Formats: sequence, C-alpha cells, structure tokens
Amino acid sequence: SARLRKRKVTSVDKSNVLESSQIWRTVVEEVHEEYRSVELEHVLIDNCAMQLITRPREFDVLLASNIFGDILSDEAAMLTGSIGMLASASLGEEGDSGRIGMYEPVHGSAPDIAGKDRANPLATIGSAAMLFRYSLQRDDIAREIESAVRQVIRDGHRTGDIALPGEKVIGCREMSEKVLERIGR
Repeated sequence: SARLRKRKVTSVDKSNVLESSQIWRTVVEEVHEEYRSVELEHVLIDNCAMQLITRPREFDVLLASNIFGDILSDEAAMLTGSIGMLASASLGEEGDSGRIGMYEPVHGSAPDIAGKDRANPLATIGSAAMLFRYSLQRDDIAREIESAVRQVIRDGHRTGDIALPGEKVIGCREMSEKVLERIGR
C-alpha cells in the first residue's frame, strides 16, 4: 500500500527496551529488502506518539504491532477531529486479483450510541474507499468516494462528534445520504 501512496513507511517499535521489538525491527528490515523503492524509517513508540501530534504531515504509512497501532490510531483520530473519521485497513498478501484485507473503522462498534442515529459513518465510508483501492484495484472509485466525503465536510455537514458549538448536527443516516448524493454527481 505504501507504493500507492507517498512511498514512505514508518515502523514503530520499542526496540531500545523490548526484545520482541528487536525481532520486529529485524523482520521489517528483511521485508524492506523486497521494497527498496519505499523509504523506511524506524521510530520508537513514545517518540512517534509525540511526533504524530507535532508534525503529523511527515507521516504516511505507520507500521506497528497491534498494541502500538491501537494507541496511535486513537491518537491520530483526534487529529482529524474524531475517532469517527478514521478509516482502517489490515492488509495481507497481494495476489493476482488484489490484496486481501480487512477494512473497518478504527472506532469499533460504539454500543452506547447503537441505533440512535448518532454515529459518524465517515470512517466506515473511508474504509470502503480503501477496499476499492487496495483489494479491488479500483483507485478511481476510491478517489470518487474520498472526494465526496471531503466535499460533504466542506459543505458544512457535521455529525455530533465533529460539530463545533452552534453548528447544525445531522445523524448517521443523513450524513451517509449526503455522501451518496455527492458520489452520484
């Protein structure tokens, strides 16, 4: 996936303290040998957490274990305004018909707001765009979906999690409909 983006991977570990992270770093270096066109940097988790806040645009693809990835994805979500904005992909091997992956929003199921039309659907929609890009090899459709999401936000539509005080709030269903309308244009 990094080859389809800015060709930069930041591997996150704690190799200065954890033996498992030392193994992680060794394996990442071995895999990187097959992808020399992609820049690789190693960053310790505590430094990465700080740098993600102070210079988020310097990062593109973060490669991390589940525990470090969970922490950083929640942190990164707040840079977008809400955890409801952060799409996610766990990618497997690339085959003839695309890359096998699992696509889901970072936020999980949010049972406290289930059935209340309050969830932000944009992370789920963004995850679908990633599915089109990485597994179905349809970057054109992914771009169209992402463009529609950006335009709906530019148009001022907000779910409760990303609305500023005094802004009109719409529900999950209406936000989804707004994105679908934009895709259809």
